[in-house]
Amino acid sequence: MAAHARTSAAVGMVLVAAVTAGCSGSGSHSGSGSTSSPPTSSARVGNGQNNPAPAPTESNPPGDIPDNQVYVAYRPTGGSFTGFTVKVPEGWARTEQGGSTVFTDKLNTVRITAVSASAAPTVDSVTKTVVPKLRSQVPKFAAPKVSEVSRHAGRVVRLTYQGDSAKDPVTGKVVRDAFERYAFYKSGHEVDLTLSGPVNADNVDPWRIVSDSFAWR
Repeated sequence: MAAHARTSAAVGMVLVAAVTAGCSGSGSHSGSGSTSSPPTSSARVGNGQNNPAPAPTESNPPGDIPDNQVYVAYRPTGGSFTGFTVKVPEGWARTEQGGSTVFTDKLNTVRITAVSASAAPTVDSVTKTVVPKLRSQVPKFAAPKVSEVSRHAGRVVRLTYQGDSAKDPVTGKVVRDAFERYAFYKSGHEVDLTLSGPVNADNVDPWRIVSDSFAWR
């Protein structure tokens, strides 16, 4: 009986030791997971703080002629009349279109047309003859206003209006343009100077430079 009792006691001690060891191992494992170091983040490296963003590129709104634009004198050497000069923006493309000399850059245009005229244009004559003609030629012609203004060459008739540009052959876009047309006259010769660009462009100063530069020779 005594031997049997000692055997039972020994078995019980082994079981207790096994349970204790199991609990101790489980606690060590969970502790290892909870005390592991957090992963370092590589996103903070080279995130732009040490590499400043490049400065934004400056640009003018569509159609705005830069303030530092240079102007050069244009003197016609052919055509029906060559007795005048006018400054045009340097570097603009030049073409001849149906008796007119045209300078263009992006969305802006300077058109110069010289014709013979028996009398000087007036507010009334431009209103009665030029406006109806343009209304039939310019898509969505609108808001015509005729007035007499002063330029360095003297008193001239100015016609302002709006209209749609021709469709861009590449993009297919149509721009709403604002026009200024100046009619200069001297001794049977009339020179019509038409300046145009997008309606929202701020080209008041450039157009004043061009129209004020007109001079008879």
